[in-house]
Amino acid sequence: MFPIRDHNPSGRTPYVTYGLIVANIVIFISYWGLFQNPRALNAFFIDWALIPALVTEGYGFSGLLTSMFLHGGLTHLAGNMLFLFIFGDNIEDALGHVKYLGFYLASGLIAALVHYVSAPLSPIPTVGASGAIAGVMGAYLLMFPKARVDILVILIVIFKIIPVPAWIMLAVWFSLQLFGGFGPAGDGSGVAYWAHLGGFVAGMALIAPTWLRRGGPAFWSRTHGHPPHPAGRYTDTTRIPRVGRRR
Repeated sequence: MFPIRDHNPSGRTPYVTYGLIVANIVIFISYWGLFQNPRALNAFFIDWALIPALVTEGYGFSGLLTSMFLHGGLTHLAGNMLFLFIFGDNIEDALGHVKYLGFYLASGLIAALVHYVSAPLSPIPTVGASGAIAGVMGAYLLMFPKARVDILVILIVIFKIIPVPAWIMLAVWFSLQLFGGFGPAGDGSGVAYWAHLGGFVAGMALIAPTWLRRGGPAFWSRTHGHPPHPAGRYTDTTRIPRVGRRR
C-alpha cells in the first residue's frame, strides 16, 4: 500500500515544502559521486549523519540536524520527497510558511533524539528526512483525518489505485512502524523505526495547539475532517485524478 497523492489542494503556494524538496535533491546530488567510493561515502556520513555512538561520546551533535537532509540512495530520496509532497502542502497552509518550517525542523530533531535514545551505542550512520516527514504525517492525521488519499495497492500481479481516508493510510503506516520498532528484526533492518514513531507523535503534539485553537473536535465537525478547500473530484479508481493547486 503506497500513497500516490491526496485530493486536497492547499490554499496557498507551499513555498517551504517545495524549498525543502529542492534542498534535499540538491544536497543529494552534491554527494552523489561518493556512492561509487564506499570509503569516501562512509567518511562523509561520519561527518554529517547522525551516529548515536558519537553523540554518546560527547560529539557529533550536529548530525541531529544535518542528517535529515541526507539520503542513502535514489529510492530513499524519492520515497521521502513523495510523502513530503503529498502531505506537506496542507500542513504548511494550516501553519503558515515560517511556522511550518520551524515545525518541520522541530519534528526532525525530536525524531532524531528518539532514535538516539532507542540505540545510544549504535555506530551506524542514520540519514533521511523521514523523521521530519513523519511529523508532517502525524499533523495531517490530526488536522485532516478524512482527507482522501490515493494509494497504490499491489497484490502479487494486481495493481490498483484506490482513494481512502487519510486516517486509514496513516494508521496502517504507523502500525507498521510500531511493529518494526518492537519486532525481532527492528534493530537489524536498516530502518530507523523509532525515529519515524517519534517524529509522528511529535508532529501530532506540535500541531495540537493549532487544532485546539480552531476548535478541536468542533473543527472536525465544521470541515468533516477535510482541509477547508474544495477537494479534487475523482471518477475512476484506476487512474490518478488531476487536481490543480489554488493560489
